[in-house]
Amino acid sequence: MSPLTTLFVLLAYFGVLFFISWRTSRGATTKTFFTANRNAPWYLVAFGMIGASLSGVTFISVPGKVGANAFSYMQIVFGYLLGYLVIATVLLPLYYKHNLTSIYQYLSGRFGFWSYKTGASFFILSRIIGSAFRLFLAAGVLQIFLFEPLGIPFEVAVFVTIILVLLYTFQGGIKTIVWTDTLQTLFMLLAVGITIVMIGRELGLDSISKIYTSVSDSEMSKIFFWDINTPDNFYKQFLAGAFIAITMTGLDQDMMQKNLSCKTLKESQKNIFWFSIVLVFVNLLFLAMGALLYMYASAKGIAIPEKTDMLYPIIAKNHLPALAGILFLIGIIAAAYSSADSALTALTTSFCVDFLGFEEGKNTITEKEYDKKETEKKSTRLKVQIGFAAVLFFVILGFHLYNDRTVIDGIFTAAGYTYGPLLGLYAFGMFTKIEIKDNFTPFICVIAPIITFVLVSFINTSEIFGGYKIGFEAILINGSFTFFGLLLAKK
Repeated sequence: MSPLTTLFVLLAYFGVLFFISWRTSRGATTKTFFTANRNAPWYLVAFGMIGASLSGVTFISVPGKVGANAFSYMQIVFGYLLGYLVIATVLLPLYYKHNLTSIYQYLSGRFGFWSYKTGASFFILSRIIGSAFRLFLAAGVLQIFLFEPLGIPFEVAVFVTIILVLLYTFQGGIKTIVWTDTLQTLFMLLAVGITIVMIGRELGLDSISKIYTSVSDSEMSKIFFWDINTPDNFYKQFLAGAFIAITMTGLDQDMMQKNLSCKTLKESQKNIFWFSIVLVFVNLLFLAMGALLYMYASAKGIAIPEKTDMLYPIIAKNHLPALAGILFLIGIIAAAYSSADSALTALTTSFCVDFLGFEEGKNTITEKEYDKKETEKKSTRLKVQIGFAAVLFFVILGFHLYNDRTVIDGIFTAAGYTYGPLLGLYAFGMFTKIEIKDNFTPFICVIAPIITFVLVSFINTSEIFGGYKIGFEAILINGSFTFFGLLLAKK
């Protein structure tokens, strides 16, 4: 696919996004940016959340891992279902009860100032890491398809990626994102579905039933692994999936901000229910595409790249018909930007509400007095957005220099250490009535990940437990250390 074609696709795609942004941001206020005036249709939120939760990571990394790990990723997805059940029945009622804009405001009322700021800080750290990984993928694809053929360096691809996100979200915020994520999820799923059909035809599989049979008969379609000493063990993956869902969705301002934009708690719960069911089938679709990519590579004698994240883009760009390259480009952009745009909005919301006090005094002054500061708040919010965009830019460049693992492992490994303290804080707050020494919380939430890292490194490099290796379940260990640390800090 020529750079000119790539440029045309990008301009057309972002033209649609900017049109949606213009339509949805008319008359937008700070309240609109943060909560969409709590008037978002639940079905749009549910559909858009699919793209936001999958992102470019699933689009590239999950298919790429099929060769080595088969369909074992589905064990994590099944764990997600348990996690989403907890979110719908435990966390969402809590958030709606307190009418929260930032979910970390709960920590202020339950524990105090330092716990509140610590929780918000760990979210910001976690989301910067996760979003930078996702945007790193999008920028890498733009580099392959557009900038590299033109001799333009990777730094420019990253800069363009960040600027595009900033431009269509700076005014409407979460209201715009509810609509753009819906569109981007649709593009992503269409790209995957059509690509599966195209690869099937290249392999002589001219019907959906033949494609299904070919994939299901393959050794790569194995889902369940029972060896306790492997990272792919079912029990470890299932529990890890449940707690990853609870932390990376239920305790994450990015994902919860969409849910809190729904009119009522009931609609928000309905959104989580349908979203979680559809997500199972969507992940199966991605894994099936991964199996077909490996089959195609084997049939055509294509060498598997050392970084398997690149298998899909290489085949789509260099070996399949031109339409496949266009579909891949649209799909990866849709997948990456559907998570990146909401992440930038959530980071801005958390910093403005949790650290700059945008919500302070809203219940003690009149609405007219509160709205007097609207212009000033808009200006401050834009500066915060630009600041986080700059931070993401430099973090992505750091990943480009030092990343040496598949992206999905990197995200979940990082999440095990940065979301763990949030898990411990919320579990302690909701399931105990114990009052703690609030000023101890920052130290506990820093020490717990360090102890977890040391423990995981020791166990994984020794044979003391018969070869047992800790994988994604590190997030549960981290949360437990935080929980018991808070218990020791009780008044």
